[in-house]
Amino acid sequence: MPDPRPAARVLVVEDEASLARGIAFNLTAEGYAADCIADGREACDLLSVPGPRSRGGHDLVLLDVMLPHMDGFSVVRAARAAGNRTPVLMLTAKALPEDVVEGLEAGADDYLPKPFDLTVLLARVRSLLRRRDWTQSDGPGGATIAIGENVIDFGNFELRRGEALTRLTLLEAGLLRLLWERRGTVVSKGEILERVWNLHPATETRAVDNFVVRLRKYMEEDPAHPRLLITVRGAGYRLDV
Repeated sequence: MPDPRPAARVLVVEDEASLARGIAFNLTAEGYAADCIADGREACDLLSVPGPRSRGGHDLVLLDVMLPHMDGFSVVRAARAAGNRTPVLMLTAKALPEDVVEGLEAGADDYLPKPFDLTVLLARVRSLLRRRDWTQSDGPGGATIAIGENVIDFGNFELRRGEALTRLTLLEAGLLRLLWERRGTVVSKGEILERVWNLHPATETRAVDNFVVRLRKYMEEDPAHPRLLITVRGAGYRLDV
């Protein structure tokens, strides 16, 4: 049976016109809908709205770092601050480890250095959309779960603790989904990098640690002395419920 869902809509934010056209052409050939813009400020306007999609209804954003008027790091920071959780794949010639970490810390969900092969780009697009669907799926416990005093709605990427509402990014929600599925057991940093970040498990980065610290601020009564998100020194992390 054909997939009843509409084609995913992808926003390509790239100021190199020939590259943007090539990406859009290949996305369309793969069955996606694609829109192109070349200005960071315009991208910020489209993305700085709360919800799982951009103002233009996009399911995924391919975002260059070096843009006119506003760089990609600033665009994704503004989008996340506004509560927008549209998955973001950053495309950039800046591929040093510190650049990758900056992109992930800014709120991007994946990072692809230039130059890249279009087949690799399309594979990353498919992977991000699959990760989004897995995170939002009715996994063990359903799309909405309770962890201590927290209620996590994976369908809408929202975490509630009392009256406080936190909008989660794809990576934050994906990390919580994995820990929930494996609750009570230790999940290694390598497995988290591979399954949530789509990175090699031996990648040297503190991104996972920083994301756990962030989730503790959302979820724990005393983040400095966590009772839910536990660090198991030398092994990984465990979710106690």
